[in-house]
Amino acid sequence: MFGYRVPAPDEAMLISGGRRGLGGAPFRVVTGHGKFVLPVFRKTRFLTLSMCEAEVTETCVTRQGIALHVRAVIAFKVGNDHESIINAGQRFLSDQDQMSVLTGRIFAGHLRAIIGSMTVEEIVTERQKLAAEVLDTSKVEMAKIGLIVDSLQIQSIDDGDVGYIEAMSAPHKAAIQRQAQIAQAQATQASVEAEQVAARNQAEYARQTAVVKAEYSAEVDRAQAQAAQAGPLAQAHAQQEVLAAQTELAQRAAQLRQQQLVAEIVKPAEAEAERIKVLAIAEAERMKIQAEAAASHDRVALDRMLIDQLPLIVKEAAGGLAGANVNVLNGADGLGEIAAGLVAQGLTILDSVRQNLSGQNAGDHKSGGRSEKTEGLLELQSYRRTPEQQDRDGNEPEGGPSSTT
Repeated sequence: MFGYRVPAPDEAMLISGGRRGLGGAPFRVVTGHGKFVLPVFRKTRFLTLSMCEAEVTETCVTRQGIALHVRAVIAFKVGNDHESIINAGQRFLSDQDQMSVLTGRIFAGHLRAIIGSMTVEEIVTERQKLAAEVLDTSKVEMAKIGLIVDSLQIQSIDDGDVGYIEAMSAPHKAAIQRQAQIAQAQATQASVEAEQVAARNQAEYARQTAVVKAEYSAEVDRAQAQAAQAGPLAQAHAQQEVLAAQTELAQRAAQLRQQQLVAEIVKPAEAEAERIKVLAIAEAERMKIQAEAAASHDRVALDRMLIDQLPLIVKEAAGGLAGANVNVLNGADGLGEIAAGLVAQGLTILDSVRQNLSGQNAGDHKSGGRSEKTEGLLELQSYRRTPEQQDRDGNEPEGGPSSTT
């Protein structure tokens, strides 16, 4: 709308002309809203309320007489209240750049005054204290011209070629360097120890790995050796079993052959020996009978004939035994029992013949037949003779027996 003016958010609109502002001010201050301004009768100007910056570079002398080059930066602005706006408008409205120049000069003067009352050590070590004192001393002056200071920063302090600050920092530098060296040595030692620990761990791990690999390799070798030996061992076991079976078979064959030899050779030989023994016993018995017959005068001829036939009887009994397959269970004792049985059988036959001869002798005396000795002799000659022997004896004279038995 024509004649309506609105200031920017960071500006203050100053309206001059007409009636005076509140409190006798030379102009009216409008911020944050618009205002209808009559043209020709009223005049409007704008004052910035934004942040401004002023840089101060000043050579100051300390209480010790040492010149320091100080560089500081001041952040300031026009106050938001009407009084500060009016004060700043009356001083800087026509040339607002002068606010930075004037602020720099004001702070330079206060900075020189405050640094002059301090030592280099205090200035260097207590920069915040220096800035606070400069702000406090300049606050009143800055308020008179409508400005407020937001911050003051001491950017740098330098003594040029004097070297005081450097000398002052030498012990600290030495201490710091010493601490740095100690720290570096400790760090190096810790690093070396860590490397040694790492090397030991690696060596231990390598040792354990080598041990495990060796154990695995040994186990694999054992398994391979066992696998390689399995076939020969099985073959050897099989051959051993075959040899054992063959040995057992040979032993059984030897036992069978031994039994065959015993049955074929030993048993017949033993039987033949027993037969010879029986004959010897019969011969001895014959001689005994002959001796007894010689002592008996009445029966000399009869006993003589009986004695002559006794070996033949025993021989015939033994001959039947020699051709038989006799199993002797108790060895030589069994053979002795067989021989004794043959002899006893021969003696039994001899007694039977004697009894028969005695009975027949009594009958012959009554009947007038053959004599007792003649009948007994004929009966004894025909007893257990073979047909060939009986035929041969039949050709002999009737009255006399053969002289051989």
